[in-house]
Amino acid sequence: MSKYTELQREAYEANMQIPAQHLALYTWGNVSAFDKDAGVFAIKPSGVPYPDLTPESMVIVDIEGNVVEGKLRPSSDTPTHAVLYKEFAVKDGAKIGGIIHTHSTYAVSWAQAVKPVPLFGTTHADHIQTEVPCTPYLSKEAVQNDYEKETGNLIVSHFRSLKLNPNEVNMVLVGGHGPFAWGATADKSVYNAAVLEEVSHMAMNTLQINPAQKTLPDYIIEKHYMRKHGPNAYYGQK
Repeated sequence: MSKYTELQREAYEANMQIPAQHLALYTWGNVSAFDKDAGVFAIKPSGVPYPDLTPESMVIVDIEGNVVEGKLRPSSDTPTHAVLYKEFAVKDGAKIGGIIHTHSTYAVSWAQAVKPVPLFGTTHADHIQTEVPCTPYLSKEAVQNDYEKETGNLIVSHFRSLKLNPNEVNMVLVGGHGPFAWGATADKSVYNAAVLEEVSHMAMNTLQINPAQKTLPDYIIEKHYMRKHGPNAYYGQK
């Protein structure tokens, strides 16, 4: 039995939520689960359909992107996950234990438009206090250099240029590409990806109804976010 059995199980169960939550067709998505103390993460193998996955098929990779254990090739997006863990979780100390990338329809639509998702309502404000950021396109040089690694670098540089905290803003769109999201666990990253897809859909509908709609007032944003995430949060059970 592998010493990474529990990490593989966590990654497997999170990956199986991608089709269950209708976040991707075919093999168009992947989740990883990170063990910060061990410096490794488990990630979906590349191109393997979800029904064919098993916990044992999850590939163990270190944060430099090197395969530590596994017979299959890891997801082609592995270098992006590695950069995000290395920069956000290790260097910045963000509480990130899982990352997801999908090609969900509405989030991808905003990414293809290279537009951040506006914060129009309380559903969005319950989760993050800002618009969902969208990076610019990768440069030609970055694509030709090391595409997946440079995708991670672009996300990190975009967050730092906007002074965004990855603990508070746990989702992003990559211009022309699609969404990434993260959370304290792999399961929570899937939850955040599902939230991102839903608020992307709601924002698109809002603009169809009223193309001139303004963003939600700051005082409502603050109230909704803090009642769930603030020091005196009172949403849910203790």
